[in-house]
Amino acid sequence: MQVETKVLNQAVKRNIERFPDDFMFRLSSSEWESMRSQIVTAYEEIPNLSSQIVMISQNKRNIGITPYAFTEQGVAMLSGVLRSERAINMNIAIMRAFVDVRKILLKQSNINEQLLEIKERLGEYDV
Repeated sequence: MQVETKVLNQAVKRNIERFPDDFMFRLSSSEWESMRSQIVTAYEEIPNLSSQIVMISQNKRNIGITPYAFTEQGVAMLSGVLRSERAINMNIAIMRAFVDVRKILLKQSNINEQLLEIKERLGEYDV
């Protein structure tokens, strides 16, 4: 199940200290207008895309307030504060990815140490 915009906004407001400016910001009016026109164009070109797009009714929302935009870090934080099954699964995937990246970096560090040792030994042979 998808998270409704209202629920998302409430979760953000309840946890606003978790969303600094480099995690989340509001779109400017011109950015929002540009994005909306692209959504309409995509929707017209690919009719089955409607399930992938949040359609916003202008008479149901305050048109003076633009929507939030989230950076990668903001999306990761959202996955931790939302309670939907999809958000929980996303949060689990993010945590697993962090662990995998750490393992790769540790292996790379070991490889760098080994290369340095090989380089030093080759240098000894050159002498």
